[in-house]
Amino acid sequence: MAESETMSLPVQTGDKRGCSEDKDEDVPSKKPKVESDHENGGAPDLNEEEPAEEASEEDDDGDTFADMMKHGLTETDVGILKYVSDHEGFSGILKERYSDFVVHEINKQGKTVHLDDLSIPVDSEQASETEQLPKESDVLTEEQKKQLGELQLFKNKEGNVAIEVMDDTKEKRTLVHKAIKTQFPGLETKTEEKDGRKFIVAYHAAGKKALAEVKTTKAPRKHFWPKNRGSYCHFTLYKENKDTMDAINVLSKFLRLRPNMFSYMGTKDKRAITVQEIAVLKITAERLAHLNKCLMNLKLGNFCYKNHPLKLGELQGNHFTVVIRNISGTSEQVHQAMTSLKTTGFINYFGMQRFGTTAVPTQHVGRAILRNDWNEVVDLILKPRPGAEKEFLVRCREEWAKSQDPEAALKKLPNKRCVEGQLLRGLSMYGKKNIVTAFGLIPRNSRLMYIHSYQSVVWNTMVSRRIDSFGLKAVEGDLVLRGTAAHVLSAEEAETHTIHDIVMPLPGFDVIYPSHHIGEGYREMLTADGLDIDNMRHKVKDYSLAGAYRRVVIRPTDVSWEVIHYDDPRISLVHTDFEKLENKPAPVFIKDGKYRALRMEFSLPPSTYATMAIREVLKLDTSIKKQTQLNTTWLN
Repeated sequence: MAESETMSLPVQTGDKRGCSEDKDEDVPSKKPKVESDHENGGAPDLNEEEPAEEASEEDDDGDTFADMMKHGLTETDVGILKYVSDHEGFSGILKERYSDFVVHEINKQGKTVHLDDLSIPVDSEQASETEQLPKESDVLTEEQKKQLGELQLFKNKEGNVAIEVMDDTKEKRTLVHKAIKTQFPGLETKTEEKDGRKFIVAYHAAGKKALAEVKTTKAPRKHFWPKNRGSYCHFTLYKENKDTMDAINVLSKFLRLRPNMFSYMGTKDKRAITVQEIAVLKITAERLAHLNKCLMNLKLGNFCYKNHPLKLGELQGNHFTVVIRNISGTSEQVHQAMTSLKTTGFINYFGMQRFGTTAVPTQHVGRAILRNDWNEVVDLILKPRPGAEKEFLVRCREEWAKSQDPEAALKKLPNKRCVEGQLLRGLSMYGKKNIVTAFGLIPRNSRLMYIHSYQSVVWNTMVSRRIDSFGLKAVEGDLVLRGTAAHVLSAEEAETHTIHDIVMPLPGFDVIYPSHHIGEGYREMLTADGLDIDNMRHKVKDYSLAGAYRRVVIRPTDVSWEVIHYDDPRISLVHTDFEKLENKPAPVFIKDGKYRALRMEFSLPPSTYATMAIREVLKLDTSIKKQTQLNTTWLN
């Protein structure tokens, strides 16, 4: 890899786990499949537990983060070694602003999802019902609205607003309940009787006392839902600088729903502007639209009712708009790089987000799980590690190393929901002789992340060897997919195929391997890691790897680009859906501007990482460790 070129990435101090796109898919099925984890299209199942947080990476300042990254991974550590093109690389800054990375989901029908309509659909039964009832806004006084507004905006999170119902009829009470919930999302209501008088009490759904009180009351009556209306409200979620699960949790809190009431086709980046489709069970478009008044960095629209939820992986891909600022490449260099991306593509490596950012790589934990070496699993997660961490984590690790007492170490953690906290809690509950059960307290998706990370390193490494040995042509012994099954190419068949047809397996018990020497390379690598490639079933069913197939080279579609000039580094260089809705003008580019940027657009299928496409264009190491070093040098 050329070390002489530089690409600067801003030190990202507040993002958890690098990027959100590498949340892993569910456990592989018993049948081999085409690999379906996606940088912006694969996700944990919302019916599973919420992924554990990584306490070691939250809210670090720039110096601390940079110090921690000195011990992080580089691309060579995870098998990312090759390029498919021979153009000269150039430098630039990726994601200097989160608005420099814009992602639009491509849905099941192949349509790019946009937020362009905030109106509420009205069905016939709802229309007739609305005509018969007084307006909700008429049942609340201005003073009551003011009090409710203050309560909604967290000015008195633990308080409440009591509204006496003078005209005590069921219809009147229903109107008041509905008016509060629709006009002030995030507030809940209940009816109370005091001294023979009836009150409707509004309280904040996030208030601990309010939640404790409501648990003692009977369940609310189900809301009326017209028979001719689909059970699921589908809507477009526009979000800025927030990952998909964080956005879902915010919506859940305001609507007082469990997160698994929402469904989606995949997660999207945190440090980006992203647009995707979401579905929620039996929540009206009206309630969702009212959230637009109080949500920060989120916008909901394009509402419609359907009879089905969304399923993970149903998307056809994602469309990316990426701005790389302060580029050093000439117009000719940019043209060569982008033309190569369009015509040849890039190696479909698993990106750096897949492997974590701490000094203990996730694939090492995965390897220990697959070897059934549970003491090493505990040691890797809990032992002291080089690099800067939060002080409470350092104390926790030191306590564990000194005493091996899970309860004592757990007391050092203010946040028990991090991976370390979940494991220590399990060890204190089940004992150090029952590590498998204790490890099970970590949410399933987080546990599977480790073994998927190991599979990914093996795949990256073997693909680099494959490209090194045979280049960009199909050869005898390569694998292609026929349906969902893999087929070994003969010399004659190889003549009729290209590198874009070739797949390589992620190791597992239900895949086959290339018949040339790269296939033997899999066996050698797993044997060196203490694993038997002929026995990938595990004593714990969750950790049995079926394997999967993944294309070696991906060619993006809808590729376009332009070099733009600008003077103000603070302005956004992409016209977003929200800005269009607000009728804000598109950014203006100046021909002789002080700065140059490459603005590129492309679409990728599921199971691909946009950072790997950008890597091919710039010819640079995309690891946070490398970019932090370069960025620190640039800042100095």
